[in-house]
Amino acid sequence: MKYGVYFAYWENEWETDFVPYIEKVKLLGFDILEVAALGLVHLSDDELAHLKETAKAANIQLTAGIGIPKEFDVSSEDQLIRKNGISFMKKVLNQCHKAGIDRIGGTVYSYWPVDYSKPFNKPEVRKNSIESLRELANYAAPLNITLLAETLNRFEQFLLNDTLEAIDYVKEVGKPNVKVMLDTFHMNIEEDSIPDAIRLAGNYLGHLHIGEGNRKVPGKGSLDWTGIGQALQDINYSDSVVMEPFVKMGGQVGQDIKVWRDLSSNASGDQLDQELANSLKFVKGHFEE
Repeated sequence: MKYGVYFAYWENEWETDFVPYIEKVKLLGFDILEVAALGLVHLSDDELAHLKETAKAANIQLTAGIGIPKEFDVSSEDQLIRKNGISFMKKVLNQCHKAGIDRIGGTVYSYWPVDYSKPFNKPEVRKNSIESLRELANYAAPLNITLLAETLNRFEQFLLNDTLEAIDYVKEVGKPNVKVMLDTFHMNIEEDSIPDAIRLAGNYLGHLHIGEGNRKVPGKGSLDWTGIGQALQDINYSDSVVMEPFVKMGGQVGQDIKVWRDLSSNASGDQLDQELANSLKFVKGHFEE
């Protein structure tokens, strides 16, 4: 397996300069830096090429995550919004390709976070989403990009809340470059058993986010990491494992993720790095026994 971390562990905004984090994750022992796809949209070709070459020189793989903005909802019942969303996501895929990114995960199938103040028709939204993702998968295929449909907890999305829904969805999309993405934070809310859900995903699992139920780094909470590691071994999982902890308040990240208290105990930058390095050792000890 390859291990990574999401840049927003350190950042308060989704759009930032990702380049300095390449060397940081390298020094901490990671293989992957995951960036915000929305942070790539406005970069020039030269900036994307620089990001790609810097990562390549450091032997760091870049992956991307996204929560599609509401105005670009590819599952919308409004045909114009959906059309604009597909065009927007094609631009995102182009930018990812220029940056050397071969996978993008998250709510690639809808928007995030959902506005529950408005009524919605889940069957209709699901149908629209599947049609859109088929088109996006066809577009992504020659770019060698895999689309990762992430299960999210019920408070943030309604289309894919558990592994079974995600598998059924991916099967219906029916494209080889569309896979399931799981996240232990969301699974802790929605699944009866995280290890059993991983086993159910099996070969459909293309990307795994890890973090405690309180969004701290693995090892700082109560999740069953031994059981999770065993489940990954049971399905012979050898793909990407990316930590996605959120521990700092402030900025758009803190607002969107709903971090209303400092979960880091006011840690300094060096302390944050040390906790991440310790967590990586902890995870490898449980996943590679």
